[in-house]
Amino acid sequence: MRHLIFYILPLWLLILSSCKSDTPEEQAIEEPQHTILYGIIADDYRTEQGRIESGETLGAILNRYGVSPVMIDRLDKASREVFPLRQIRADRPYMAFLTTDSLTTDSIPVGRLDYLVYEKDLVEYVVFGFKNDSITIEQGEKEVTLRRQRRSATIESSLWGAIMRDSLPYALAADMEDIYQWTVDFFGIQKGDSFTVIYDEKLIDTVHVGIGRIWGAKFTHGGKDVYAIPYKQDDKVKYWEYDGASLRKQLLKAPLKFSRISSKFSYSRLHPVHRVYRPHLGVDYAAPKGTPVHAVADGVVTFKGWGGGGGNTLKIKHAGNLMTGYLHLSRFAKGINQGTHVSQGQLIGYVGSTGTSTGPHLDYRVWKNGKPINPLTVPQEPTEPIKKENMAEFEYIRNCIVAELNGTATDEQIITQLDSIVMPALADTLAHENVEPKAEK
Repeated sequence: MRHLIFYILPLWLLILSSCKSDTPEEQAIEEPQHTILYGIIADDYRTEQGRIESGETLGAILNRYGVSPVMIDRLDKASREVFPLRQIRADRPYMAFLTTDSLTTDSIPVGRLDYLVYEKDLVEYVVFGFKNDSITIEQGEKEVTLRRQRRSATIESSLWGAIMRDSLPYALAADMEDIYQWTVDFFGIQKGDSFTVIYDEKLIDTVHVGIGRIWGAKFTHGGKDVYAIPYKQDDKVKYWEYDGASLRKQLLKAPLKFSRISSKFSYSRLHPVHRVYRPHLGVDYAAPKGTPVHAVADGVVTFKGWGGGGGNTLKIKHAGNLMTGYLHLSRFAKGINQGTHVSQGQLIGYVGSTGTSTGPHLDYRVWKNGKPINPLTVPQEPTEPIKKENMAEFEYIRNCIVAELNGTATDEQIITQLDSIVMPALADTLAHENVEPKAEK
């Protein structure tokens, strides 16, 4: 009998255990799966996609879906503070959400329109709601994912040419020009110059919709490597050189973008109009009429007006007894007058061909203590470098970024945020080691 109980007891425990696992508390509750589009549960709707035609209004589209003129008028009034209907643009897509329980006409399902979604761009959208005879307007954004990219390219003619040739995002060229605008002379780029850059690519599903932060770059210009290392100092993320010097300088390398140098500083140049040799104490940037011109440094406008052969001219006084001049402008920017304080990078005018000129260009000039100097060789000092108390942390981040640029970084070395860096053990010691950037093969 004792042996019988010994065999029956484990069987009883097994049955009890099995019963216990079937209790509702222990069972996994299966959540219903839904198709979500623009924040709308789309399971019970029939959807139709379309595109705004040229000259077409949202009212006309809604009318086709049976929305009454009274409802359209209510929508127009309700949307003025959220997204005015006049901002609807041609060739943008939309999606209609139609109920499936309505009557049909000629065997074609009609359905009642509950929502119409208008895509403002690749990311943002507006949901116009008509459910239960009420009006709702909500703005939203599609879920964007980030994919970290490391890309390199060799330049044959220009940065933009390399970007287009290698099918890199166009925004990458603009962002790199913004980062290096004080340090790299993009008008003096040579064939064989190269760059490597780490950045976040923004994706919706698998569609590219832009780029996010640039996590580091190395621009090789004339055989010299110029690094751009992101670091947060004084609550602002800026880019720094390898040794911790700021990439920002007193003067921008050039007062405009997307152009070419057509004539350099010279004490003996054949004048294109007068056909005689005379000094040309500036740099000519050939660019289309209307190209924006920016102040190269903080300063005060000391002259605005007609400069004879220089046409519409601006002169700006800067710190350090420097003065810059901008000649042949088609017009001046709004708010720019004599005595106006301007900041570095501020719009001050537009390229033109006023005065003695054979075509649209900017004649850019620099004076030091009243003496003209070559704008392409102005000696400059960087702004404030990395502070001493931040140097160890900066060097740790720099070494991680450089390793990633060289393709040798481990997963632990990938920098993904700059707000609260936790350096690993011995990082203070390692950061101060003389780690030279590894040359690319």
